[in-house]
Amino acid sequence: MKKIAIIGSGFSGLSAAAYAAKDGFEVHVFEKHNQPGGRARQYCTEEGFVFDMGPSWYWMPNVMEDFFMDFNFKASDFFELISLNPQFEMIFSDEKIAVPENYQELKMLFEKTEKGAGNKLDKFMSAAKFKYEVGMKDFVTKPSHSWLEFVSPKIAKSALKLDLLTNFRTYVAKYFKNEKLKTLMEFPVIFLGASPKNIPALYSLMNYGGYALGTHYPMGGFYQLVLAMKKVAENQGAVFHFDSNVEKINVRNEKVHSLTVNGKELQFDAVIASSDYHHTETLLEEEYRNYTEDYWRKRTFAPSCLIYYLGVNEIIPNLKHHTLFFENDLDEHIDCIYGEKRWPEKPLFYVCCPSKTDDKVAPKGKENLFLLMPLAIGINDDEAIREKYLLEMLQRIESLTGVKNLISKVIYKRSYCVRDFISDYNAYGGNAYGLANTLNQTAVLKPKLKNKKIKNLFYTGQLTVPGPGVPPSIISGKIVAKELLKN
Repeated sequence: MKKIAIIGSGFSGLSAAAYAAKDGFEVHVFEKHNQPGGRARQYCTEEGFVFDMGPSWYWMPNVMEDFFMDFNFKASDFFELISLNPQFEMIFSDEKIAVPENYQELKMLFEKTEKGAGNKLDKFMSAAKFKYEVGMKDFVTKPSHSWLEFVSPKIAKSALKLDLLTNFRTYVAKYFKNEKLKTLMEFPVIFLGASPKNIPALYSLMNYGGYALGTHYPMGGFYQLVLAMKKVAENQGAVFHFDSNVEKINVRNEKVHSLTVNGKELQFDAVIASSDYHHTETLLEEEYRNYTEDYWRKRTFAPSCLIYYLGVNEIIPNLKHHTLFFENDLDEHIDCIYGEKRWPEKPLFYVCCPSKTDDKVAPKGKENLFLLMPLAIGINDDEAIREKYLLEMLQRIESLTGVKNLISKVIYKRSYCVRDFISDYNAYGGNAYGLANTLNQTAVLKPKLKNKKIKNLFYTGQLTVPGPGVPPSIISGKIVAKELLKN
């Protein structure tokens, strides 16, 4: 039996471990932290709060369900999945818009906001559904070694409908004129790590995967998905090694011969790296790396972010499970991330309050708050500037909810920013979401999932195909396991 090492236990690593073990490999997963999940870790405080450290939007539930079904399980075998209503609330300067769970209600909301927009939403979603069905089954599942992979009768026939060469902003503007509706429709692609004007219109599939299929929450927190995937991988025979830092990838005769883990050399027949792609390459001698430092400097990375995990000593009224504070200009904030690379003067931010849905993540009568503000990678993030933006975010939450002096009611506080992403995940520049899905960083134009100079080293995760986000990472793990089997 071939012995395989997987570096990292984020979603792509968990997925790769499960599929590779199912294919008959002896799989060992090495994780530098003391628990699985990577950026999706969870932690508990002495005060009784339970915080998901990373992902909080459970979109495209069929991707997760497909994963479990590949191993004769269902998501419900592991956790209870709740459909949120409203899915989220978006706060503008003069009003707030709650996105309902029911599609017909969503259509009525659009029509009320802009005459004729209800029927246009139908047309938009019909096209988005087509992109979702073709894109998620025939496009994002390719290993992207060559453009020839995409020369199939189905994809060729669908090429115009997929809108691969149109940018997302232009595409949305064909359907809607109202600025708030356009912002609402552009919001989902922000998860892909770039401005809507630089994202292919293909990714309107995100609107279908979110708004049409719904926004969900696994009771107990997003970490329940991590634990479930780990159980599936272990059920196939995968073995997990925690507090195990991979320090070097050792090569002999153009093959990975072994890994140095916590100072000890361990031999393997092949390696799948779900760790940060750039960091993984630094574990190799320079002659074996796929890409130079100059290559990485020229890539467009998805943002980093400032996160605050807060425990609040009272119930906060008028706050939904997911709330987006979009009172300020989206493009102005985006320019601070990709243009001037500085802290925004008028930031947008997101609040997750899972205690509105789940009484297990906060003590009774208290709230669990997760605040996230997107930022440029590589910027200074000292404690003083983190605190400055915390106070601004809290003031805007106060304006929405009517709560006074919210900072005085915070009984637990932890910040997480650029330096933390670098130290915890070796994330290039402190990025939070990987490599952006821009027009010139799609499919074959992404970093390759196979090392060009070493026959048995593979890469998976959000810096290679298909891209950033939880569902793409799960798909990435499946793709790389298939490539391992082929090779």
